[in-house]
Amino acid sequence: MGERSTYRVLIVEDEPDMAATMKDILAEAGYHCVVSYESKRALQLVEEEEPHIVLTDLKMPQMDGIQLLERIKREQPNLPVIIVTGYATVHAAVETMKKGASDFLAKPFSPDELIVKVEKSLKQSRLLEENLYLRRERDEYGKIVGKSPAIMLLLDIINKVGPTDSRVLVSGKSGTGKELVARAIHQVSDRRERAFFAINCAALTESLLESELFGHERGAFTGAIASKKGVFEMADGGTLFLDEVGDTSPAFQAKLLRVVEVGEFKRVGGNRPLNADVRIISSTNRDLKHAVASGTFREDLFYRLSVVQIHLPPLRERKEDIPLLVDHFLVKCFSQSKKRVQGITPDALDLLLRYPWPGNIRELENAVERATLMASGEQLTANDFVFLFPPESDPRQRKGTLEDLEKELIERTLVECSWNKTLTAKRMGISRAALYEKALRLSIHLNPAEYLNRP
Repeated sequence: MGERSTYRVLIVEDEPDMAATMKDILAEAGYHCVVSYESKRALQLVEEEEPHIVLTDLKMPQMDGIQLLERIKREQPNLPVIIVTGYATVHAAVETMKKGASDFLAKPFSPDELIVKVEKSLKQSRLLEENLYLRRERDEYGKIVGKSPAIMLLLDIINKVGPTDSRVLVSGKSGTGKELVARAIHQVSDRRERAFFAINCAALTESLLESELFGHERGAFTGAIASKKGVFEMADGGTLFLDEVGDTSPAFQAKLLRVVEVGEFKRVGGNRPLNADVRIISSTNRDLKHAVASGTFREDLFYRLSVVQIHLPPLRERKEDIPLLVDHFLVKCFSQSKKRVQGITPDALDLLLRYPWPGNIRELENAVERATLMASGEQLTANDFVFLFPPESDPRQRKGTLEDLEKELIERTLVECSWNKTLTAKRMGISRAALYEKALRLSIHLNPAEYLNRP
């Protein structure tokens, strides 16, 4: 009943007694119900109440159930609608289903029949929403943004290696999009309709990683009260992405090697060999060849995992992609926060092009999201990105002339005040005119773009 209380049901019925009966049955089952005796009013309630399902009578004045169904489906195609009628015929049922109704309920009906129909339609709606979400997520992950030579080469490699079952090792600094590449490879493969699992090897201890990948038997360790399938079993026929595989221990590498070589493994605490057909894509932010030379990574496993090697360059080496990435993230921010920011000013974009991006694409996305949330206009300005340029170290801890210290103090205050000259002058206890005089005398740049261009 607790879960049902989260669902809102809109009942559209011009007969008050029937409307009350339906409401009582569903309310008793735990649903939150809203009643409309007029079909036109029902259209307003669809927007105001945002119901999860609509039950509407077929025969009504002003607008019948079919017309109401068509109007609802035009505005909200995924909202389930059940047609309720005392004029039940096979033809009528077929016609309503063709128009988009999720189900058809004939009067008179039992309470159980009504509840079953509602639950069935809600379940179908949830499955549809989950599929749409997964499809959007898949499309999002598959969208590699950029037109730089490095990205063009990357897309070419993905299209060539994707349809094969070859194992791929993706290398690159953190935040360069290694998982994005792995998902793109999966999507152009014959396994795209099967599962894709991503495991961060660096985030798990050796024992937890083994249990997660290989599964475990009941009693294998303290707390193992039941047997559990591992990711290899669940990903059978699909793709497994092992993120930061270079951080695993030699003992784990030996077990992984056997899976890679013969596709066979055992659950933790088990003796029965299991098999799985899984394509492995790995990633690392380390130099695995150096790790092999130093003895921290198995040479045989390295060559098994790196049939195809893909290296992702840091963002600072493909800055021509930054404008496209910014546009992409602005659209993404709007879909998530609904805050409308339509673009970025040239000065702000120039700042982003000059910034070194040590956190790569992930840092750029975070910066755009933060700037969007804090922006006051319809375009991101240079002032919205001042957080990328923290003030230099405390001038009291540095040596230099009095003028050097004064200049550094003013520049630090400017950054802290988001380049607001009036606020900077007020915080320093001087007039705005005095601030401009000091800026001229000390060669201080009073806007972010000039500040970054300083020698």
